[in-house]
Order: sequence, then C-alpha cells, then structure tokens
Amino acid sequence: MFSSDESGALFRPVSNNTKGGGAKAITPDGIYKLVRAYSSELGFTIGAHSLRATAATNALDHQADIAKVQEWQGHANIATTRIYDQRKTRPEDSPTFKVNY
Repeated sequence: MFSSDESGALFRPVSNNTKGGGAKAITPDGIYKLVRAYSSELGFTIGAHSLRATAATNALDHQADIAKVQEWQGHANIATTRIYDQRKTRPEDSPTFKVNY
C-alpha cells in the first residue's frame, strides 16, 4: 500500500508497520541492510556508503558544483566532500603541466 504523504520519509519500513501510516523513517542500519541484500542478490556486495560515493563522483564528473554536492551530502566541511571525489586528476589541471621549461 502506498502512502499519499509527500512530505514524509522517502524510505519507510514495511515490516512491523502495524499502524499502516508508514510515517516513521527507516533507520540508517535498515538502508545499509537493504543495499547489502539487493547487491548480494545481483552477485556483488556493496554498502550504502558506496552509493553515496558513486552519486557524488558522478555529479562532480558532470560539472556539479562541489559546494552543492557538499550540501546534498550533508557534509559540514568541504574536505569531507572532496574524499568522495574519486575522479582521476587530469594532467592538464596540474600547475606543472602549464610551466614552460
């Protein structure tokens, strides 16, 4: 049964939901277990953190502003967001590439 509550939690528990409203959000551990279970069924095992890193890296690869990525990742410090940036450094971005010898 789907809820028409558009302002409630995106992920809601199905089991042990005796009231039927589903207003209580699923726990972070519940998300972790869900991602692990589905990825195992597909033949590999990842965690929710890998999905966050992939989403951040994909956004950065497609010219998303790192400050915006920081905001939607919920990071207090931009240095934490930079950890998610797993793009390869391009030689042309290096200051040493621009020096004339």
